[in-house]
Amino acid sequence: MNVRHTIANNQLAEIPGTILFPFFLAINITEALRASLGWVEPGLGPLFTLRESYYPGDIRFDPFGLRPKDAKEYENMQNKE
Repeated sequence: MNVRHTIANNQLAEIPGTILFPFFLAINITEALRASLGWVEPGLGPLFTLRESYYPGDIRFDPFGLRPKDAKEYENMQNKE
């Protein structure tokens, strides 16, 4: 039996680029969308400022409708996590 043991640090380099590229592209797209929801665009205000309407952690993704409508209940739910 020919078993090739590798160190965990080397495993990412062994994955083919055809799999890694879409994976990292999906991560980059979701991070760009999250940043556009929370942060003010450069030139429209001071750098590194959050939007007034943004609540930290709220990226408006709630496919099952479980998010409470009340801000206090939402904060309470986040603190339970």
